Amino acid sequence: MIEIDDLTMDYGSLRALDGLTLNIPQGEFFAFLGPNGAGKTTAIKLLTGLMRPVRGSVKLCGYDVQKEPLKAKAVLGYVPDVAVFYEKLTALEFMRFIADIFEMDEAQAEERGADLFKKFHLDHYAHQRIENLSHGTRQRLAITSALLHEPKVFVIDEPMVGLDPIHARVVKQELKERSRAGMTILMSTHLLNIAEELADRIGILHKGKLIALGTMQELQSMRASNGKRLEELFLEMVSGDSD
Repeated sequence: MIEIDDLTMDYGSLRALDGLTLNIPQGEFFAFLGPNGAGKTTAIKLLTGLMRPVRGSVKLCGYDVQKEPLKAKAVLGYVPDVAVFYEKLTALEFMRFIADIFEMDEAQAEERGADLFKKFHLDHYAHQRIENLSHGTRQRLAITSALLHEPKVFVIDEPMVGLDPIHARVVKQELKERSRAGMTILMSTHLLNIAEELADRIGILHKGKLIALGTMQELQSMRASNGKRLEELFLEMVSGDSD
């Protein structure tokens, strides 16, 4: 699970995230939404340990990200909006590199890697250098590498970047299945239809604050708009203030 308590971050005089408190239980598929500059990427960097907050804390499966970083990161899979690779490695070599980082058993890593390559249609690219892969293929490789050690918490920023409809469906099916099997997933996206399709609950950030939280039905009830889609609800809540 993910436990976020009073998480706050400043960039100089700008308060990018203001007292975010949120609990995401095991097996929930949670979506962060918000206009540009709302604080989504800041929140993700804080909960993955890439930045230290001004105040507040994050726990992943009970491990404090700042106080117990190695234990917290051991249960975490993370895919940023722009994945970073060692470009000269092949896709297979990169997967083996990730397995070494998490000190996985070699045979187990090979078995899981082969299964993931098959699911994400990466077999054909296993021996190609990453520098020669398309944007969409790199995105699929980023997701497979983050899933290799079977994390209990999975954080992904803009999961459908560069994916064609076929592979977008593969990613959606895989993440939903893993969520149902107990993986806690936090997804940040600008694609409201993806959030509406996949998420159990949705949180809307605006100007660093969590302004709405709940299921689609709960968000509709907040606006007395039972028939409206997520896009309409979202625009009503943040209209006129995005950059």
